[in-house]
Amino acid sequence: MTDPLGLVLALVTGISLGAMFFGGLWWTVQKGVSSKQPALWFLGSLLLRTWLTLAGFYFVARGNWVRLPVCLVGFVAARLIVTRYTRPEASHAH
Repeated sequence: MTDPLGLVLALVTGISLGAMFFGGLWWTVQKGVSSKQPALWFLGSLLLRTWLTLAGFYFVARGNWVRLPVCLVGFVAARLIVTRYTRPEASHAH
């Protein structure tokens, strides 16, 4: 049987992990393109973001696989939110 509170926490955790992952990716691109060593920024960010995300998913599961898809839904929702808020402003040429 699934615990409703556990599922809500899995969703919130997924949103948090997604915001961290995709927000961190956006921040890395901003810093990396103007850096003298962009490869170091991108590699370090990739490793850190991936490690934190996998650790978060592992923590959410805690022996209950049903929490994983719920966490993934939150992760994907955060991607959509971060993509929307970090999109460059569209120029309105008339």
